[in-house]
Amino acid sequence: MQLRSQQGDTLDLILFRHYGYTAGITEQVLNLNPGLASLGPIIPTGTLITMPAAPTQAEQPLIQLWD
Repeated sequence: MQLRSQQGDTLDLILFRHYGYTAGITEQVLNLNPGLASLGPIIPTGTLITMPAAPTQAEQPLIQLWD
């Protein structure tokens, strides 16, 4: 999937808007898009960014302190 950046977008903002989180996905996006980091913190408007498939996050079990 590809997304096009909007005015004032940062990579973190784009990832949070698309996935709802940024941890662990930023590195994958930078690997898929050589040269993206060299564009600076504010990505130019209209830049195409290739996005990886969203990894499924394992649900963590709920720990009860008192039963």
